Amino acid sequence: MEYQFSDRVSTLKPSAIREIFKYAADPEVVSLSAGNPSPDAFPAKEIAEISERILRENPISVLQYSVTEGYTPLRQHMLDYMKREHNTGSDGDDILITTGAQQIMDLCSKALVNEGDVVICEAPSFIGSLNTFRSYNAKLVGVTVEPDGMSTDELEQALKANPNAKLIYTIPNFQNPSGVTMSLEKRKKVYELAVKYGVLIIEDNPYGDLRYSGENLPNIKSFDTEGAVIYAGSFSKVISPGMRVAYTIAPKPIFQKLVVCKQGNDVHTNIWSQVVCDEFITKYDFNAHLQRLREIYTKKAEFCMELLDKYCAPAITYHRIDGGLFIWCDLPEDVDMPQFCKTAVLNKVCVVPGNAFLTDENETCHSFRINFSTPTDEQLEKGIRILGRLANLSGRFEDEDNINHDQELYAELTGKN
Repeated sequence: MEYQFSDRVSTLKPSAIREIFKYAADPEVVSLSAGNPSPDAFPAKEIAEISERILRENPISVLQYSVTEGYTPLRQHMLDYMKREHNTGSDGDDILITTGAQQIMDLCSKALVNEGDVVICEAPSFIGSLNTFRSYNAKLVGVTVEPDGMSTDELEQALKANPNAKLIYTIPNFQNPSGVTMSLEKRKKVYELAVKYGVLIIEDNPYGDLRYSGENLPNIKSFDTEGAVIYAGSFSKVISPGMRVAYTIAPKPIFQKLVVCKQGNDVHTNIWSQVVCDEFITKYDFNAHLQRLREIYTKKAEFCMELLDKYCAPAITYHRIDGGLFIWCDLPEDVDMPQFCKTAVLNKVCVVPGNAFLTDENETCHSFRINFSTPTDEQLEKGIRILGRLANLSGRFEDEDNINHDQELYAELTGKN
């Protein structure tokens, strides 16, 4: 039988990250590709205690259908927490609990974006959100990510050139994949431009609590007096991604439409997961838990950057980070980045090719993303040594037993014979 797919999905490609996961399943492969939290970061004992108590004392509360808006205590606690800790949310906003932050992008696209409308995204940006916008036949316009966040000059040019722009999508804290944090000046300018041109901002902030150094910066939503910002928060990186609990704080008229869209999507977010999250943040020391996560990731990030300095210079350069889970690495322009990533896989190391994060995946890119949170220290060192050896194949590096046929590999990577 010949299958005919909808226009929305006919041109979509599988996620490069999910495809790489297939290789990462090989136990011999060092995966620097996944965005998973560290295995040491999960509060497994506490989750088990909470679950046992709930299922023993009031099992029907987490086994029955629930309301679409979300578990009421969790909604109220998060509104209070975000207002108290981050000055985020106002009387004109409401909060919706979603099945992961990915669903926020889907619901916003469904509610706000017509076919052919423009979504302005950072370039590079998170592939999951890009593919969601693509699935609604939105036109993606990329704005360059600079060392202090997206270029506001390019953003204004994009807004002028695209009067049908509906959304500006940004990850201001420890951006995925670049690791960049948007400056306070640019946060204010992005908001100013959104209001000036009548375009909504989706502020995606899954990594904001994972800062290792420097001072916290206010959310863009904290400036929002005009109802121009939809804030996306998540428990995936601070409690558990498998539980699929996130939340969006949005102006009430938008919130109401998101609720209707969610009813047709999955009725409501897993109620057991919501109750566990609520119990964990209210009955345990959540701030101490966050501090423990920062300590874990500070050590892993510093170790990763030390390894990059030790094994990968001068061929691979990178942007130092102050938080989050990712480091963006740049190759020399004479190195074919997609081929480099393929060759890395053949040598048992997985990284994500940079073009996967661009609004135009066919655009030339000389970068790739690595994740340091999941592998052990031993795996991280092994993987980065191999990447460094591959990138320095012209003989600037000491011999590595894991890599053979240097001249052939160098020719393959650079196209030079």
